[in-house]
Amino acid sequence: MLVPVILSGGSGTRLWPLSRELYPKQLLSLVGKGTMLQETLARLQGVKEVNAPVVVCNESHRFLVAEQLRQINSSAAAILLEPVGRNTAPAVAVAALAALKASKNGDDPILLVLPADHVIREVKSFQTAVQQGFKAAQQGQLVTFGVVPNKPETGYGYIRRGEGAGDVYPVAEFVEKPNLATAQEYVASGRYYWNSGMFMFRAKSFLDELKAFAPAMYAACEQAFAVAKQDLDFTRLPTTEFAACPSDSIDYAVMEKTKKAVVVPLDAGWSDVGSWSALHEAIAADADGNVSIGDVLSSDSHGCYLHSTSRLVATVGLKDHVVIETKDAVMVAPKDRVQDVKNLVNELKKQGRYETSLHRQVYRPWGSYDSIDSGERFQVKRLIVNPGATLSLQMHHHRAEHWVVVSGTARITCEDKVFLLEENQSTYIPVGAKHRIDNPGKIPLHIIEVQSGTYLGEDDIVRFEDVYGRQGEKSVK
Repeated sequence: MLVPVILSGGSGTRLWPLSRELYPKQLLSLVGKGTMLQETLARLQGVKEVNAPVVVCNESHRFLVAEQLRQINSSAAAILLEPVGRNTAPAVAVAALAALKASKNGDDPILLVLPADHVIREVKSFQTAVQQGFKAAQQGQLVTFGVVPNKPETGYGYIRRGEGAGDVYPVAEFVEKPNLATAQEYVASGRYYWNSGMFMFRAKSFLDELKAFAPAMYAACEQAFAVAKQDLDFTRLPTTEFAACPSDSIDYAVMEKTKKAVVVPLDAGWSDVGSWSALHEAIAADADGNVSIGDVLSSDSHGCYLHSTSRLVATVGLKDHVVIETKDAVMVAPKDRVQDVKNLVNELKKQGRYETSLHRQVYRPWGSYDSIDSGERFQVKRLIVNPGATLSLQMHHHRAEHWVVVSGTARITCEDKVFLLEENQSTYIPVGAKHRIDNPGKIPLHIIEVQSGTYLGEDDIVRFEDVYGRQGEKSVK
């Protein structure tokens, strides 16, 4: 039995402004038709004995993750919610415990650990490597996948293989990110691979090694999982117990110390899409070396990545640059400086800017809202409520709301009144009134909401009922 463990907890700040804390790169469609999370699961189609995945994600992303799984008809064995990030070793430990709990007849499943934000262009080659690793994992070995390098790369750690023959080699050592000269030597030797961060092993084999080499981490994960709470389709890890867990990667906690580590060479067009320049390389370019996404017009521009989400982006005479446009931000940088995008994000955080965490369009379990305009004492939003979805029963202390139905049918609750609104009809929600919107129809409901009042912050909300279990959370709608 093969259980995919999908690690979906990153924030992807190097791909700002497209990737943000509450809508990170693994939940975006950057290369294929699906999101990176969806593509990660899709490439397992055709691999033998694959069971439902265990997904580990930030609790703030839970509804987006669940919705994206639903869109591809994937049912997770468990969706584990991390209250705080503790790196990959604890994430895999709780996933292993969840997989063992879900297994039948006391089986010890083989886990295939996959970050949700990788690109793999040659799916068949990837699947072949998985089958090769499966055999080694069955025998109790801890498998890592080493990417066959196509150039000297200073941004990745390396794995040196030991002596052997066939498809699987013993791991001789893990090596930190080298300088350029050393990376050139590694590639020329043919014995070094990029460390992909993908693994395969039996759940008990990993937990046994973790217990031996990082007993405090093992104990903290075991305790956190033992007292985890089920919330709808999610498993909530407790904040206190999980935060007490030491933070470390699988490499440092286990793989560099165990004697059971083996490596399977992987030559499948892999990329971790760790920067805009890496994304540029992962997508086929035009005759001028440009990758253009969205409404883009380029003239005499070469070697650029140009991405528009909401309006025309036009360039003249640009060379080796990245231009990213979203509804609320534009980022321009030379391709050789894209690693410094994280410095922009850090500066925005210091200034308290929302653009580090939220897009203008914010997704909720019931749909989304887009902040169209705002000014002193007013704010205008466009709400999209999915068919059959409902917002929480709530009230606001400081603002009133006017709703106009653009399309669809809305069922409105305002205090003790419940009524329907059709297209072009409107209603008014006074300050302090309990209210709710739900969509009883079969098409999306579009509403223009005009807020007015002394305070329009997202934390001015009191929830009385919520079908999504969000009582007590400070977020709009």
